[in-house]
Amino acid sequence: MQKQTVKGKRVTVLGAARSGLAVTKFLVRAGARVMLSDSGPIDPVTVTWCEEHGVIVEANGHTKATLLADFLVVSPGVPSTATPVQEALTLGLPVYSELEIASRYAKGQIIAITGTNGKTTTTSLIGHMMKTAKRQVVVAGNIGSPLSDHLKELRRDTVVVLEVSSFQLDHTDTFCPNVSVVLNITPDHLDRYGGSFKRYAESKLRIYENQSTGDVVVYNYDDTLVRERVEHFVTTSDVRGLPFSRQVHLSNGASAVEGLIRLQERTLLRTDELGIPGPHNVGNSLAAALAGQAAGLSDEVLRESLRGFAGVDHRLETVRRVEGVTYVNDSKATNVNALWYALHSFNTPIILLVGGRDKGNDYEILKPLITSKVPTLIAFGESAPKVMKELGPCSKHAIAVNTLDEATLAARDCAQAGDVVLLSPACSSFDLFSNYEERGTRFKSIVEGF
Repeated sequence: MQKQTVKGKRVTVLGAARSGLAVTKFLVRAGARVMLSDSGPIDPVTVTWCEEHGVIVEANGHTKATLLADFLVVSPGVPSTATPVQEALTLGLPVYSELEIASRYAKGQIIAITGTNGKTTTTSLIGHMMKTAKRQVVVAGNIGSPLSDHLKELRRDTVVVLEVSSFQLDHTDTFCPNVSVVLNITPDHLDRYGGSFKRYAESKLRIYENQSTGDVVVYNYDDTLVRERVEHFVTTSDVRGLPFSRQVHLSNGASAVEGLIRLQERTLLRTDELGIPGPHNVGNSLAAALAGQAAGLSDEVLRESLRGFAGVDHRLETVRRVEGVTYVNDSKATNVNALWYALHSFNTPIILLVGGRDKGNDYEILKPLITSKVPTLIAFGESAPKVMKELGPCSKHAIAVNTLDEATLAARDCAQAGDVVLLSPACSSFDLFSNYEERGTRFKSIVEGF
């Protein structure tokens, strides 16, 4: 599909949420004939807009009409196993993600970041670096707003920094960032990949598969899977690989050993000068520094940015301190590894709030940390029974409640001065909330009322 062939094409967009609506609006501007189909209800405002712009709307289920198209575009929330997706593939109809369509029309330099954990922080940090350098920058993708929303504002000198999820990469074909960043790959979203970690990992690693001469892939040297796959790719292509490590010094990449952050052989700053806490954020900072360097930023800009970046909402966000107790919102920790990193970020007793919708979690790696760091564990939501069974015996005191409100109030009642009350759920939010932001905002609201 070339740009000039979109006009007049019949396109079915599956999923009428943020990404689906964004790509629908773009396709209408490009002259396509669009159907917007959703398995559930569609917002009345969206329906009105579609009617005014000649878009066919199909709500509360997909009919065979979805297949009367030249190609389909799927929103990230629509699984590849959805009936219309499978039927389209069987018929040989192309199926693309919103990211794939938007990237074909995007001007400027693209830096794309993926990984199981740290995507939002690293993406935001790279965006902060570009702003510090006074570069024209758009931060989009899985963070904030879809790329389709920004196509009209992009220029040749724009730097587009994209957080990219596995769901967005599932249906790419030509997507090719100038700089790709692979932070880590650990089990997550296995419910969307038939329980297969291999399928999930392969989806993540598609981020660099179309890169070629002049492009750069930044990768985590300490993640064996990532290192082996990326280094095999760069040895068989003209793509430049830039590794980062928190364990060993790398003369051709970035490293953080002996308390110093180095780019190649140059020392940028000490790790204790970073604006964001936690050992995992050292790795995120190394990745961001390499991506910034690849985009032409000076050491001075990188240094200033790393010192001045304050982090992102819902990721190890200190809400407030009340009577000596620190309340921390880490609602974005939607998998086991994110919670693992969070627990490593504190050296004081932790009252831990865990729960939500389980995604096939294996809690084994958390058990020693719960035993040593978490005297009180509070499980909430849909996964509370599983959390209690797996982690409850590892804590001196463990209780299960129904809601986040109950969990937060219970934590307040048992907290003592010097404790940290940490919301780091290790689960998705979809049992009680529409997204992790809503969950984190609710937690903050409760705490602000203490």
